[in-house]
Amino acid sequence: MISAKPGRVLAMVACTERLGVPRGSGMFRQALHTVSCFSEDKIAAKVDYLKRTLRWSDTEVGIAVSKAPVLLTRSNGVLQRMSDFLISEVGLEPAYIARRPAMLTYSLEGRLRPRYYVMRFLKESGLLNHDRDYYSMVVVGEKVFVEKFICPQKQAAPHLAKDYAAACTGQVPATFTFT
Repeated sequence: MISAKPGRVLAMVACTERLGVPRGSGMFRQALHTVSCFSEDKIAAKVDYLKRTLRWSDTEVGIAVSKAPVLLTRSNGVLQRMSDFLISEVGLEPAYIARRPAMLTYSLEGRLRPRYYVMRFLKESGLLNHDRDYYSMVVVGEKVFVEKFICPQKQAAPHLAKDYAAACTGQVPATFTFT
């Protein structure tokens, strides 16, 4: 960006602001870097794709991108799989996802899906409060997740740690098969 012509830098700043990331924001620098990697046409196409795939309005795209500009770098295939999983399988509302775009930066197979299986298993087994928020289970680090949601269930569900580990490698244990 330092070697870019001043006119290009001004265009990148304007594009970043149009995406909903204000100059004073802590994410402005990251958003500016992301914008610098793509043409305005590609950014517009990605914004349109986010709106179609995740069923977001212009405002929701602005909210999401201002919190996680890296979304603009995610492939369309990854975004489609995330959308299918989070909206169709988990049952999250598009606005919920837009306000928590960090979910779209995690691995679907290594984090989102296995933790959803654990949450669903614990809820259906009566071992977890039904009001527990999915995002609160996704956002914590691995060590905290295991300490908070897996270890306390050693007596009631001795297979849970092994099943969770298997789910993190892409396998779906029979205990995580829901009807």
